[in-house]
Amino acid sequence: MKLLALDLKMPFNADESTLKLLINANTRIPADRIENIRIVRRSLDARDKNDINFIYSASFEIDERDYNRFYPRFSKSVQKAPEPPVVAPIVGEEPLPAPILVAGAGPAGLFAALTLAERGYKVVLIDRGRPIDERTRDVDTFWKGGALDPESNIMFGEGGAGTFSDGKLTTRIKDARADIVVDTLVKYGAPEKIAIEAKPHVGTDVLRTVVRNIRGAIEELGGEVRFSAKLTGIRTEDGRVTGAVINGAETIPCCAIVLAVGQAARDTYRMLFDMGVEITAKPFAVGVRIEHPQSFIDRAQFGKFAGHPRLGAAEYRMTARSGGRGVYTFCMCPGGFVVASSSSEGEVVTNGMSYAARDGENANSGIIVQINPSDLGGAPFCGVEFQEKLERAAFRLGGGDFSAPAERVADFLEGCDPRPFGGVTPTYRPQAVPRKLRKCLPSAVHKGIAEGLGAFGRMIKGFDMGDAVLTAVESRTSAPVRINRGENGEATRLHGLYPVGEGAGYAGGIVSAAVDGMRAAERLIAVYKAE
Repeated sequence: MKLLALDLKMPFNADESTLKLLINANTRIPADRIENIRIVRRSLDARDKNDINFIYSASFEIDERDYNRFYPRFSKSVQKAPEPPVVAPIVGEEPLPAPILVAGAGPAGLFAALTLAERGYKVVLIDRGRPIDERTRDVDTFWKGGALDPESNIMFGEGGAGTFSDGKLTTRIKDARADIVVDTLVKYGAPEKIAIEAKPHVGTDVLRTVVRNIRGAIEELGGEVRFSAKLTGIRTEDGRVTGAVINGAETIPCCAIVLAVGQAARDTYRMLFDMGVEITAKPFAVGVRIEHPQSFIDRAQFGKFAGHPRLGAAEYRMTARSGGRGVYTFCMCPGGFVVASSSSEGEVVTNGMSYAARDGENANSGIIVQINPSDLGGAPFCGVEFQEKLERAAFRLGGGDFSAPAERVADFLEGCDPRPFGGVTPTYRPQAVPRKLRKCLPSAVHKGIAEGLGAFGRMIKGFDMGDAVLTAVESRTSAPVRINRGENGEATRLHGLYPVGEGAGYAGGIVSAAVDGMRAAERLIAVYKAE
């Protein structure tokens, strides 16, 4: 019989073999009759810096006779293990008239294509960027001061924007597919520990391998994958998708398009809008990246245990308010780097990235301020235009060569002319240059960041240290638009178009985007039968 023990509290530096003793204490079943212990979830409780613990949930097996005998003595934390949920899509009856095209090889597109290919459907996966190895070289060239490739960068290419990130897998959605996504990532090269961590991360270096392996699986299953293949138009007949125009020339016949293009595909948004596809503005947030020494964050969160290998690099997540707006830290990257995420000439965009080891000298996160469509007039592309204006202002302020404007926190709060960087060296490449960020940030955003820093400095003493560095501009936290879709997942004004993922305004991270792509695939499976 399989049971589940919850809330097993253990000192962070204790050996996990102690779990059997904890289960024994919660069930009174002799330890030698407790078998097949498996950690289901592990989270860190560091609220008391003098008593840091891991909290475990663990499954285990016992003989049914022991269950009947000892059940009255079980603690409330022990229960029968639930059966794993089964995600089995209904299969439709219509013959597949043409392949299903998936546009975009980020998490939503990869998981949509993989789900279809695993079930025998003809699928063509396209991406405007390049394969991950070529893309990585293009990004490295740009970071070293070389030319930006508008079609192969942090935003465009195999794996999507999330490949150059911390690879966080935390999600707030309650969907059985989320576990499938994590298990699939493990199957294709991610470390097994991500399946049990409460706050799992993969790291950009490992994600590259995982992405490459998933693409290989799609191809082995009969799927076609094409790079440097930009969706520039959609062929329709009687209000239904019949083909995809690639690079303005070739047309690929298809019966449906899973649109997973990502939030940087502004030209795709405008192409769809011109076709009559319904697009509306949605809330988003903008701000800056802040960098501290990782050692400071470790001490602030772990006290005397900072630096212990079992704890790793410390994280944080904080929220505040400024004039009715939400201000919050975003996409915190322990031991990470602030990276240049521009996808077009004349713009500076920042993001955060960590490698799997999270062993860089600095910690960084976004400090971002909520923006509502009503602030900008509410037109469909008001948020896109606002982002573009910010990114161009940051580009000009940085000197027009993709250098990013940056400022010490002390100078930002005092309003004085920026001084040279001090105890924190910015990690942004090609380079960060001291500039007065007020010159590129709207007043409401500047004020929100300043008030947020004050609030966060009370939550983590010293967070608003003078030498911490703010680098602008963090503008692509989420899509500022939503491509409207009905309950069946189709775009409201075009049958056969399935908008998914972050770019369509329906997800907020690797796992939720992947789940959204899987749902679209399942909806198509429910309509068509594979040959």
